[in-house]
Amino acid sequence: MSAAEIIEQIKRLPAEEREKVRDFVRLDLPPGQLTGEELAALGEKMISTNDPAEAKRLEDAMVRGFYGSKKKEGTFTHCPPQKAS
Repeated sequence: MSAAEIIEQIKRLPAEEREKVRDFVRLDLPPGQLTGEELAALGEKMISTNDPAEAKRLEDAMVRGFYGSKKKEGTFTHCPPQKAS
């Protein structure tokens, strides 16, 4: 099956299913910064879910979307290490 065929099938899905595909694609691509609107949408989903695993997945997506980088050893790759007080 070609990418074009897959895209056509995705276009035929109900809106709720297309949203799931969009979330999957966004979360599995290399991280980048999201718009404020996209972050707000993820935040709304996060606070409305009753599934702790889904809430964690959405929280992680928001962090990646805000900073545009992955966590590394407890810090974000773009942040310098914090000095101990």
